[in-house]
Amino acid sequence: MSKKYGNIILGIETSCDETAAALVEYKGGKFNILVNVVFSQIDIHKKYGGIVPEVAARNHLMDIIPVISQTLSEAKINFKNISKIAVTNGPGLITSLIVGAQTAKTLAYVWQKPISGINHLKAHMYANWLSNKKIKFPSICLLVSGGHTELILVKAENKFKKIGQTLDDAAGEAFDKVAQMLEIGYPGGPIISELASKGNPLAFKFARPMINSNDFNFSFSGLKTSVLYTIKKISKQKMKKYQLKADICASFQQAAVEVLVNKTIKAVKATKARTVMLSGGVAANELLRQNIKKEAELLKIDFYVPPLPLCTDNAAMIAVAGFFEKEIVWNKLKVDPNLEI
Repeated sequence: MSKKYGNIILGIETSCDETAAALVEYKGGKFNILVNVVFSQIDIHKKYGGIVPEVAARNHLMDIIPVISQTLSEAKINFKNISKIAVTNGPGLITSLIVGAQTAKTLAYVWQKPISGINHLKAHMYANWLSNKKIKFPSICLLVSGGHTELILVKAENKFKKIGQTLDDAAGEAFDKVAQMLEIGYPGGPIISELASKGNPLAFKFARPMINSNDFNFSFSGLKTSVLYTIKKISKQKMKKYQLKADICASFQQAAVEVLVNKTIKAVKATKARTVMLSGGVAANELLRQNIKKEAELLKIDFYVPPLPLCTDNAAMIAVAGFFEKEIVWNKLKVDPNLEI
């Protein structure tokens, strides 16, 4: 490999409905994103109100090679300069995972490159390493997305322990379901956040399940049901009013964020964490980012959150995780849709 390059890792991500590839270079103790390409299927799945696994996999098959080719072309780097291939091997949709894994295995064999299977959840946390700021350990990471809501104790760069999780719905799933109830579109997170900015967060007093429980677990099913019962009590004519929907969104978001922040800070204090991190798709929520930052400042600890484009699924975070993950022989790579931290 030419000395002009550091360690260059090709990341590949197809765990759900984004087809993504990225090249990340590690040089001089720092990570640098050379190219980060993401092809989203949101517009394809909007009409279904959620992800259709078969449709997602079919589109991954069509897009994966063009996306990788575009990544290499934009970086103007020959595959010979790639040090390693990192690919998501779980958790996620089994058919989507297989597309990425089989593509990565083929490239690893043809190019004669080492390969690493990457836990998608760990990768979301590793997105914080792209800031190139020194993360002090132990750290608490709130990992919150459409499919997962977990609190992770990060003891070192490659040492993670799950200390809390949702017992039913993930926070992101609750956002999607509430958006569906209000008939305002998909995905729910950004739409609710936008409407909430114009609403009154005190208009409705929704449930905040498990906010005071003596553990670090979550529950969002009760909150979702609380919103449903409120909507059912309101006439269909009134529900058409923009301001009413904005108030419901603001009140729902306030309740969800309060629970997330309360449990996260409780975990920070219990573990004497020196930093707090936020990761996953819901980490893009501005109210959540602001409130955790405010609490971190009160505790005089550092707060880390990836920039918005790196909160949602992407391959740059997969490549960074690949830097820390052990290498395996290409034909030993297996996918696991239920992979846990």
